[in-house]
Amino acid sequence: MHDMYFKPLSEKDRKKHQYLEKINHAPYFTIFMIVLAMFILFTTAVLLGVF
Repeated sequence: MHDMYFKPLSEKDRKKHQYLEKINHAPYFTIFMIVLAMFILFTTAVLLGVF
């Protein structure tokens, strides 16, 4: 294993971390819309299959 050296963040590192925290998040809206579309399609298929 390598030794780990901790040092204060430079301004460049701080900006990079802020950018990554802003960009790197789960696409909850897209996931919700896909699940909703699958639910609607399944429900429609079941209702059409009954008649």
